[in-house]
Amino acid sequence: MSEAINAPEAVLFSEPGARWRTIGYGPALCAIILVIELIRGGAIHWFGLAFCAVLLAGFVWLQVVAGKRHISVELTPKQLREGTEVVPLRDIAKVLPEEDEQSWDYEDWQSARALGELTGVPRRRKGIGLELADGRLVQAWARDHITLRAELTAALERARGTDDGRGADDERKEAL
Repeated sequence: MSEAINAPEAVLFSEPGARWRTIGYGPALCAIILVIELIRGGAIHWFGLAFCAVLLAGFVWLQVVAGKRHISVELTPKQLREGTEVVPLRDIAKVLPEEDEQSWDYEDWQSARALGELTGVPRRRKGIGLELADGRLVQAWARDHITLRAELTAALERARGTDDGRGADDERKEAL
Protein backbone atom coordinates (compact mmCIF):
# COMPACT_ATOMS: atom_id res chain seq x y z
CA MET A 1 0.00 0.00 0.00
CA SER A 2 2.73 2.52 0.92
CA GLU A 3 4.57 1.71 -2.31
CA ALA A 4 1.54 2.85 -4.29
CA ILE A 5 1.34 6.11 -2.33
CA ASN A 6 5.05 6.89 -2.79
CA ALA A 7 5.07 6.07 -6.51
CA PRO A 8 6.00 9.17 -8.55
CA GLU A 9 2.83 8.97 -10.63
CA ALA A 10 0.50 8.56 -7.64
CA VAL A 11 -1.98 11.43 -7.43
CA LEU A 12 -3.30 12.08 -3.93
CA PHE A 13 -5.66 14.91 -4.90
CA SER A 14 -6.70 16.35 -8.23
CA GLU A 15 -9.08 18.98 -9.55
CA PRO A 16 -9.16 19.41 -13.33
CA GLY A 17 -10.07 23.11 -13.32
CA ALA A 18 -12.41 22.67 -16.30
CA ARG A 19 -13.97 19.78 -18.18
CA TRP A 20 -13.86 19.10 -21.92
CA ARG A 21 -17.53 18.13 -22.00
CA THR A 22 -18.43 21.78 -21.46
CA ILE A 23 -17.52 22.49 -25.08
CA GLY A 24 -20.50 20.42 -26.25
CA TYR A 25 -23.17 22.40 -24.36
CA GLY A 26 -23.45 25.27 -26.89
CA PRO A 27 -23.64 23.05 -29.99
CA ALA A 28 -26.14 20.78 -28.17
CA LEU A 29 -28.37 23.78 -27.49
CA CYS A 30 -28.14 24.77 -31.17
CA ALA A 31 -29.08 21.20 -32.14
CA ILE A 32 -32.13 21.36 -29.85
CA ILE A 33 -33.18 24.64 -31.47
CA LEU A 34 -32.72 23.04 -34.91
CA VAL A 35 -34.96 20.11 -33.92
CA ILE A 36 -37.61 22.54 -32.65
CA GLU A 37 -37.45 24.45 -35.94
CA LEU A 38 -37.79 21.18 -37.90
CA ILE A 39 -40.81 20.10 -35.83
CA ARG A 40 -42.53 23.48 -36.15
CA GLY A 41 -42.13 23.40 -39.92
CA GLY A 42 -41.18 27.07 -40.30
CA ALA A 43 -38.01 28.58 -41.68
CA ILE A 44 -34.88 26.70 -40.66
CA HIS A 45 -31.85 28.83 -39.86
CA TRP A 46 -29.11 26.41 -40.92
CA PHE A 47 -26.32 28.93 -41.30
CA GLY A 48 -27.16 30.89 -38.13
CA LEU A 49 -27.37 27.79 -35.94
CA ALA A 50 -24.19 26.28 -37.40
CA PHE A 51 -22.35 29.59 -36.99
CA CYS A 52 -23.52 29.96 -33.37
CA ALA A 53 -22.59 26.35 -32.58
CA VAL A 54 -19.04 26.81 -33.91
CA LEU A 55 -18.67 30.21 -32.24
CA LEU A 56 -19.87 28.93 -28.86
CA ALA A 57 -17.67 25.83 -29.07
CA GLY A 58 -14.65 27.97 -29.96
CA PHE A 59 -15.07 30.40 -27.07
CA VAL A 60 -15.75 27.64 -24.57
CA TRP A 61 -12.72 25.71 -25.87
CA LEU A 62 -10.54 28.71 -25.00
CA GLN A 63 -12.05 28.85 -21.51
CA VAL A 64 -11.52 25.12 -20.94
CA VAL A 65 -7.89 25.30 -22.05
CA ALA A 66 -7.32 28.28 -19.73
CA GLY A 67 -9.13 26.54 -16.87
CA LYS A 68 -7.10 23.36 -17.24
CA ARG A 69 -3.89 25.35 -17.34
CA HIS A 70 -4.50 27.98 -14.67
CA ILE A 71 -6.99 26.61 -12.12
CA SER A 72 -6.20 22.92 -11.98
CA VAL A 73 -4.77 21.45 -8.76
CA GLU A 74 -2.73 18.28 -8.31
CA LEU A 75 -1.09 16.87 -5.20
CA THR A 76 1.42 14.02 -5.40
CA PRO A 77 3.68 12.60 -2.68
CA LYS A 78 6.48 14.89 -3.90
CA GLN A 79 4.82 18.15 -4.97
CA LEU A 80 1.76 20.40 -5.01
CA ARG A 81 0.80 21.97 -8.35
CA GLU A 82 -1.56 24.95 -8.33
CA GLY A 83 -2.16 26.13 -11.90
CA THR A 84 1.30 26.32 -13.46
CA GLU A 85 3.20 26.78 -10.17
CA VAL A 86 4.78 23.68 -8.65
CA VAL A 87 5.86 23.66 -5.00
CA PRO A 88 7.89 20.67 -3.76
CA LEU A 89 6.49 19.34 -0.47
CA ARG A 90 9.94 19.70 1.11
CA ASP A 91 9.51 23.50 0.72
CA ILE A 92 6.27 23.52 2.76
CA ALA A 93 6.88 23.82 6.51
CA LYS A 94 3.29 23.42 7.65
CA VAL A 95 -0.38 23.74 6.81
CA LEU A 96 -1.87 26.59 8.84
CA PRO A 97 -5.17 26.24 10.72
CA GLU A 98 -8.44 27.06 9.00
CA GLU A 99 -9.86 30.53 9.33
CA ASP A 100 -12.16 31.13 12.27
CA GLU A 101 -15.58 31.90 10.81
CA GLN A 102 -16.65 33.59 14.07
CA SER A 103 -13.65 35.92 14.27
CA TRP A 104 -13.72 39.50 13.02
CA ASP A 105 -9.99 39.43 12.32
CA TYR A 106 -8.36 37.93 9.26
CA GLU A 107 -5.60 35.38 9.61
CA ASP A 108 -2.21 36.54 8.26
CA TRP A 109 -2.23 33.88 5.55
CA GLN A 110 -5.52 35.21 4.11
CA SER A 111 -3.71 38.25 2.71
CA ALA A 112 -0.74 36.20 1.48
CA ARG A 113 0.03 35.55 -2.18
CA ALA A 114 -2.03 32.81 -3.81
CA LEU A 115 -0.06 30.02 -5.45
CA GLY A 116 -0.22 29.96 -9.23
CA GLU A 117 0.10 32.85 -11.63
CA LEU A 118 -3.31 34.35 -10.88
CA THR A 119 -3.66 37.52 -8.80
CA GLY A 120 -5.68 35.79 -6.09
CA VAL A 121 -7.63 32.70 -5.16
CA PRO A 122 -9.84 31.80 -8.16
CA ARG A 123 -13.61 32.14 -7.96
CA ARG A 124 -15.48 29.32 -6.21
CA ARG A 125 -12.26 28.11 -4.57
CA LYS A 126 -11.20 28.53 -0.97
CA GLY A 127 -7.72 29.33 0.28
CA ILE A 128 -5.60 27.14 2.55
CA GLY A 129 -2.79 28.83 4.46
CA LEU A 130 0.70 27.40 4.07
CA GLU A 131 3.95 28.40 5.71
CA LEU A 132 6.94 27.73 3.51
CA ALA A 133 10.32 26.56 4.79
CA ASP A 134 11.76 30.07 4.31
CA GLY A 135 9.03 31.56 6.55
CA ARG A 136 6.86 33.10 3.82
CA LEU A 137 3.09 32.61 3.91
CA VAL A 138 1.17 31.60 0.78
CA GLN A 139 -2.30 30.34 -0.03
CA ALA A 140 -3.00 27.05 -1.71
CA TRP A 141 -6.57 26.78 -3.00
CA ALA A 142 -9.11 24.26 -4.19
CA ARG A 143 -12.81 23.82 -4.68
CA ASP A 144 -12.76 20.86 -2.30
CA HIS A 145 -10.46 22.62 0.17
CA ILE A 146 -11.30 20.24 3.02
CA THR A 147 -10.01 17.19 1.14
CA LEU A 148 -6.95 19.06 -0.14
CA ARG A 149 -6.12 20.21 3.41
CA ALA A 150 -6.43 16.64 4.75
CA GLU A 151 -4.41 15.07 1.90
CA LEU A 152 -1.74 17.79 2.04
CA THR A 153 -1.37 17.42 5.82
CA ALA A 154 -1.08 13.64 5.50
CA ALA A 155 1.42 13.93 2.63
CA LEU A 156 3.56 16.34 4.65
CA GLU A 157 3.52 14.00 7.65
CA ARG A 158 4.54 11.07 5.42
CA ALA A 159 7.28 13.14 3.79
CA ARG A 160 8.63 14.29 7.17
CA GLY A 161 8.63 10.72 8.43
CA THR A 162 10.63 9.43 5.46
CA ASP A 163 12.99 12.37 4.81
CA ASP A 164 15.51 11.59 7.54
CA GLY A 165 14.29 8.23 8.77
CA ARG A 166 12.94 9.67 12.02
CA GLY A 167 9.33 9.73 13.05
CA ALA A 168 7.35 12.56 14.59
CA ASP A 169 7.95 11.10 18.09
CA ASP A 170 11.73 11.37 17.64
CA GLU A 171 11.41 15.01 16.59
CA ARG A 172 9.21 15.81 19.62
CA LYS A 173 11.70 14.17 22.01
CA GLU A 174 14.54 16.10 20.41
CA ALA A 175 12.64 19.39 20.80
CA LEU A 176 12.22 18.78 24.55
